[in-house]
Amino acid sequence: MYMTNHAQARTQQRAIPPLAVEALISYGRLRRHRGADVYFLDRESRGRLARALGKVTYLNIEKALDTYLVVGDDGCLITAAHRHQRLKF
Repeated sequence: MYMTNHAQARTQQRAIPPLAVEALISYGRLRRHRGADVYFLDRESRGRLARALGKVTYLNIEKALDTYLVVGDDGCLITAAHRHQRLKF
C-alpha cells in the first residue's frame, strides 16, 4: 500500500507497525467519512483477525489495533491515529 509522507511520519511517530496497518485494511470495518475511507476494528472484525493471525501474532500487535486509518479515493494511506474514544460518524 502506498503511503503519503504524512502517513509514514504518523505511523512511525505513533508506533503503528506495518502488520497492524495491513490487518486494519484487510479485516477492519470501512466507513465513508468526509470524502475518504476510514478503517477501524470493531468487536466482530477483531474476532476474525484473531482467528486468522493466531493467538501469538494477534497478541503481539493487539496494542496497535486501537487505531484508525484514513485512505483516499486513490487507495493511498493519508494518515493513521490512535482511537481514544468511539469514532463518531
